[in-house]
Amino acid sequence: MSSTTQTPEATVAVVGGRLVTPDSVIEGGVRIDGQEIAEVGDIDADAETVIDADGQLVLPGLVDLHGDDIEQHLQPRSGARMDASMALASADRANVAAGITTKFHAISFELDEETDRSPELAATMTDAIVDATDLLVDHRLHARCEVTQKRCVDAVLDVLDNGDADLVSVMSHIPGKGQFRDMAAFRSYYENSSNHTAEEAQEMIEERMSIPMETIRDRINRILDRAHERGVVTASHDDENPREVERLAESGVDITEYPITLETAQRASEVGMTTAMGAPNLVRGESQWGNLATIDGIEEGVVDTLVADYHPPSLLAAVFVETGESLPERVKRVSAAPADAAGFTERGRIQPDKRADLIVVDPEPTPTVTEAVVAGQPVYRADATTGESQ
Repeated sequence: MSSTTQTPEATVAVVGGRLVTPDSVIEGGVRIDGQEIAEVGDIDADAETVIDADGQLVLPGLVDLHGDDIEQHLQPRSGARMDASMALASADRANVAAGITTKFHAISFELDEETDRSPELAATMTDAIVDATDLLVDHRLHARCEVTQKRCVDAVLDVLDNGDADLVSVMSHIPGKGQFRDMAAFRSYYENSSNHTAEEAQEMIEERMSIPMETIRDRINRILDRAHERGVVTASHDDENPREVERLAESGVDITEYPITLETAQRASEVGMTTAMGAPNLVRGESQWGNLATIDGIEEGVVDTLVADYHPPSLLAAVFVETGESLPERVKRVSAAPADAAGFTERGRIQPDKRADLIVVDPEPTPTVTEAVVAGQPVYRADATTGESQ
């Protein structure tokens, strides 16, 4: 996986900020030795590099467990495919500007040629992520497996065997289930995507509904078993009822993404699953599909983490949506909580001995990242006056 390089002896100090620690907001600074935070609070600012936060907020770098925004860089216009490495480099810059310092690219292993998705393209993107060097943030693979398609299941099993994934999720986009539990919603989504005709949408409905549920569950178990053998965190997608999350939890699924109803999210919490909801849902105030609103889940205490989904800037903006919680609690949902859920407990918080991923944020009028440090290395700076990055 990609990472920044850092001279072990290098020292960095971030001074003059309002630090959002796990428990409170304090005035002070952060001293960094190598890739780790050495001191927090009233620090010695004698360092090789000094960053003046100038009264702005200093947050831990954001951790995004599910972002498919790289697809917008890979194919910015229908039929206009860009090179995978170029797309990754472009996404890299966009994500660090949004405050994301650990990015799990949700790559869809799904066969849908009209939307330019295929297991072969997913494998190409996997190689780009695994082989990338000299990028600004830490890039990881979240392999999303469409279990209604055998080719995709086999491809994800290969990815797991190769040790390329840090997170794998199972999804079944079946008409009448999950995100598309309304048959008309499935047909409308694909017919109106500008990539499918009505006849093609109908063919997809017939193909996916022809697969026995027993076959789908067998494929899910194969993916989960292989992931567990490799020590990879697992997730499910668009769970629609309490019984479904109970069954998935019994199979060892760690994370439920975008549960459809509040009752489903509540049951997931009761059985010990981490619940991830979309930050754009919170920022917009509603689900795009009329499903559970993120704010309702937060108010009921069943949302553990937020993900960027299709819009990286929403992950930072979500921190400043009023939920009745303290700022550290809101920050935790986009930093320490997702880091812990992925098994990356060494990052996501401003504490000594933790990985030095930090962002300096000007909250007004729109939350904006003005500086970013990844693994102890200053990698991004935006001039607050001109808006130009340096």
